[in-house]
Amino acid sequence: MQQHEALFKPLKLPCGVILKNRIGKSAMSDSLGDGTGHPTNEQNRLYQRWATGGVAVSIIGEVQATSNYAEKPGNLVLNAASDLAKFRKLAEHGGENDMQLWLQLGHAGALSYVPTSKPKGPSDLDLPGLHCVALSLDEIHQLPSEFANTAKLAQQAGFGGVQIHAAHGFLLSQFLSPLFNKRSDEYGGTIANRMRLLIETIAQTRAAVGPHFPIAVKLNSSDQLEGGFEEEDALKVVAALDTSSVDLIDISGGTYFPGAKLASDGAGRGPYFIEFAKRARKMTTKPLMLTGGFKTQMQAEDAIESGAVDVVGLARALTLVPSLPNLWMSEQMPEPQFPRFSDAPEGGITAWYTMRLTEIGFDEETSKVGDLGQAIMAYEARDRTRTKIWLRHFGKKIG
Repeated sequence: MQQHEALFKPLKLPCGVILKNRIGKSAMSDSLGDGTGHPTNEQNRLYQRWATGGVAVSIIGEVQATSNYAEKPGNLVLNAASDLAKFRKLAEHGGENDMQLWLQLGHAGALSYVPTSKPKGPSDLDLPGLHCVALSLDEIHQLPSEFANTAKLAQQAGFGGVQIHAAHGFLLSQFLSPLFNKRSDEYGGTIANRMRLLIETIAQTRAAVGPHFPIAVKLNSSDQLEGGFEEEDALKVVAALDTSSVDLIDISGGTYFPGAKLASDGAGRGPYFIEFAKRARKMTTKPLMLTGGFKTQMQAEDAIESGAVDVVGLARALTLVPSLPNLWMSEQMPEPQFPRFSDAPEGGITAWYTMRLTEIGFDEETSKVGDLGQAIMAYEARDRTRTKIWLRHFGKKIG
């Protein structure tokens, strides 16, 4: 196979939609919503930059069905009360250059942002830095329709597809994990029960959008916590997804629970979850996307050429160089220069990358790394501002 042929070959999804190449912009919490759950001009520009840069599919992280359990006050909220015209504008900018722009359907559950939420999860939790109460059975039964309604609105607004978020310790991931799901009803216990909510959500979402609209699922290979969601259970979920109506399985790992290891901890220099992807490949014929640790063009090409995955998911690489796919196509910049941070304070690197997304949205990014402490202060100040807007717009915390 000629150089680049695998990476830039189109991919036809089961629903019939064609991705123009094998490079995806993985979901990131860009925190660029306006505080009322709506897109901003800089958010529109950010996704336009990735579209013109040659990405095949870009996924907007953590789009909420309600304001009650958001991950951050910069999240988007799409429901019947939303101004659909503002979402249409985002879909239009992000749909340029044949890029597929998908919304990641989220619910933070136990990780809901405390200043705007009263966190709820599968079970009661009272841990250092983490407290939530259990969802009632009635509340659980309502969740699939909430995801489905947001997916239908995304379709009406002109977005190309949706991704159901079942990774990184957010709600559907919490249900999959025996460490956080202690329920004794039909949603707890065996892995068949723990994945029930995910399967029901997929089914209702598909019923809402019809057969030709892409539905992806983001799934942890493991949550990297002792006693939590492990690879053997993850493979059983992959096998179940193989018989579902999903069009793409996006494999990742790790959680954002306090004290948990980052996905990259101890994972080496290459793609973090490639060995799991090879195991998953034997369990399904669904297209697989792998997110985490791709830093060079050669790594991306090798993953596709091996047959282990069908799409490579890039996040930080595309934050550094939004036009990276075009550069790779023209045999330029095979290895983007990642900044090196020494003695990074907790949350500093995440804050730096998040604020760089803002710079890209304003067309103001530079090659300067800047001070991580300043990035944290800017990041936290914006959260405080948007929290006030959120509470004024949506009212008091609900939960």
